[in-house]
Amino acid sequence: MRKPRIGRFWSVALTLAIIYAAVKWGIPAASREITGLPFPLPVPGTLIFIYMLLAVIALFLLVTFSDENLAEFMHPIKKLLRGGYGRIARAVVMTSIPFLAAWQVYQIVVPKVALPPSLRIQHPSSNFPKSFEALKNPFANPTEAEIAAFVEQAEADQVEFIPQVMSDIEVWIDETGPDHMLEFFPAGPMDAFLAQLEAGAVDDATARAALLEKNLFEGRALYAMNCRPCHGDSAAGDGPMADGFKLRPINFTDAGTLETIVEGYTFWRVTNGGPGLPTEATPWDSAMPEWKLSLTEEERWKIILAEYDLAEKTPRIPESH
Repeated sequence: MRKPRIGRFWSVALTLAIIYAAVKWGIPAASREITGLPFPLPVPGTLIFIYMLLAVIALFLLVTFSDENLAEFMHPIKKLLRGGYGRIARAVVMTSIPFLAAWQVYQIVVPKVALPPSLRIQHPSSNFPKSFEALKNPFANPTEAEIAAFVEQAEADQVEFIPQVMSDIEVWIDETGPDHMLEFFPAGPMDAFLAQLEAGAVDDATARAALLEKNLFEGRALYAMNCRPCHGDSAAGDGPMADGFKLRPINFTDAGTLETIVEGYTFWRVTNGGPGLPTEATPWDSAMPEWKLSLTEEERWKIILAEYDLAEKTPRIPESH
């Protein structure tokens, strides 16, 4: 039994409809699944026009490839114009075509009042949680209790370091056999602290400076392990992986970066990374991961301490202060 054919004209019309639906609705729907974003990525109207124009040209070449194809395509059109489908059908079609063309022109030229497709914010720092605004780095200004605990550990030559550096320190101790485990520090404040420790009289200012050097050492180590590939040795955004990103890592040594934001915002950005930015901050999206998933709060604060120190910057003071 011979299968029915829909004809050349209707196959062309159906092909155009399928292509338009795929570009207009199919691609945005697929983009939502591929990117994992909460919104689709629509195809611009100009691009839709180009796609449809190319489809029309290709189908035109197909239809006019032979006289038989052209005759088959024109047959239902000629039949309609001759009244082969009835006078009412011809009148409806002949009236609808100019009406639809006029309606399309009207929709293009008529002034429209509409909200933007998505909200935009000037900078992501203008929309971060206010609960973070007043946060201060707890390791930049150690408390009296923390200083006393540090001095006690130093007197016992059992200073606690983060696990990421402790193994290397233990190897250094085994190889060199120092008088004190803190002798590997090249910083002057630590030398002064060890001298007072040996003399048996440590003042709070010296101990505070030594503890801050310890915190900075741990922060620099964590920065080198997690942040240096993108942000670079000096936090200038020139790490070995920086050129691989569409949006390069920010140069923290620039006066318009770290010094313009409060410390709480820096902690929030490091904690939530690029995925933590709100939808309205899409133009500011970054490739930075959510460090809260792999670094503790202490480690994140120490990294921030090192970032400001490497960039030789100080955080902006909140207006509430």
